Amino acid sequence: MPLSPDRRQPVRRRLRLAVAGLIAAGYGLTLAIFYPGIMTYDAKFVHEDIARGVLGDWQSPVMTVLWGVIDPIAPGPGSMFLLIATCYWLGFALLAFALAGRPSRLALLLPLLALTPPAFVFVGIIWRDVLFATSWLLAAAIVFAAAERGARFRILVQMLALALCALGVLLRPNALIAAPILGAYIAWPTQASWKRMAILFVPAMAGFFALVQVVYYGALGATRQHPLQSIMIFDLGGISHFTGQNQFPVTWSEPESALLLNSCYQPTQWDIYWRLEPCDFVMRKVEREERLFGTPVITEAWGHAIMRHPFAYLRHRAAFMWNFLAGNNISMWLADVERPAETVFPDRPAFAALVWLHDSLKPTPLFRTGSWLLVCIVVCGFAWRQRQTPEGAFALGVCGSAAVYVLSFFVVGVASDFRYGYWAVIAGIVGGAVAALGRPKVRVP
Repeated sequence: MPLSPDRRQPVRRRLRLAVAGLIAAGYGLTLAIFYPGIMTYDAKFVHEDIARGVLGDWQSPVMTVLWGVIDPIAPGPGSMFLLIATCYWLGFALLAFALAGRPSRLALLLPLLALTPPAFVFVGIIWRDVLFATSWLLAAAIVFAAAERGARFRILVQMLALALCALGVLLRPNALIAAPILGAYIAWPTQASWKRMAILFVPAMAGFFALVQVVYYGALGATRQHPLQSIMIFDLGGISHFTGQNQFPVTWSEPESALLLNSCYQPTQWDIYWRLEPCDFVMRKVEREERLFGTPVITEAWGHAIMRHPFAYLRHRAAFMWNFLAGNNISMWLADVERPAETVFPDRPAFAALVWLHDSLKPTPLFRTGSWLLVCIVVCGFAWRQRQTPEGAFALGVCGSAAVYVLSFFVVGVASDFRYGYWAVIAGIVGGAVAALGRPKVRVP
């Protein structure tokens, strides 16, 4: 039975206090378990670039600049960890407060869902994929919280959200294909329209691509390190394996050729050709001996290989995608990068308990990227009937962008770590919760 207006205000107040308590407890738990954050090798390279004053495009130069600005707050991983954790819990808080204002007692569920292991175990790990996902979470959350506020306030919030959306693209440029979907939600947060989204899609994608070029190479003057050619090397290795013919623009010795065609290829990561023995001879020859990496020669060889052997390319890409979606891939990072033989936080019982929980659940569908892609697709199907409500528009915006983002790895993926699907984990949780806990669906003629 609906509450009368005079009874709703006390209920809202109690719900918001309860939500605030749960969010504060969750944030405190995050600090207790993870502070000052877990440095990964990727993060270590970025942080070292701050001290050296180097900006390259292999990792995001925007992350390097951002980290350099906030580093004095807690030098090392601490400042970036605090930024990630704050964005994460602030995003969940805004969504929970917005639902509490309905009022819905089930709003109390959102802070608890923030502790879902596939989402929570990454909050303390310094990866740009985690920062990317939490920035997009916050972008969507602030728009949802302000969706039915006054026009002037809502426009200011939408501008901030678009900046966060753009930050995500600058952190992960392959997100530019998914960004227009989130951008459409930010522009029209009270109802979703596929016609408007379709009209916006190509111009927005072109705009985000231009933004990356202007910021990376214009404003920041980042050195071109040719990360796109890592995709090409991986594809050349895959096509070579499936055709039984060398596709690289170099000549191999007989033992090298046997390794390349028969043993080296794994649909897991391109690092096999870069730094893992015995197959690191590939990049050693391509990059250091022949000096072809970063040149048009690699691009031309890649294009010719795909044109001549499209089915081998598709077999390679399908093998990678299946492993990415269904494989038991790398998830939680535990190694101390300064002492690789040791694990981080060995004396923290709470962290040890979280690791035990992670290890227990890792073989389950909870830690399969494909499970969260399926969740996002199902949520989109459910939310389509609510597309004329803020809840439905939110679910379609976050889960639609997450599904497209994960599927983009069919073309651009070079490693199958679970973290690359992290946005789908968060989007599936919040999109599903908001769609399920929001107002009843309305019929659309």
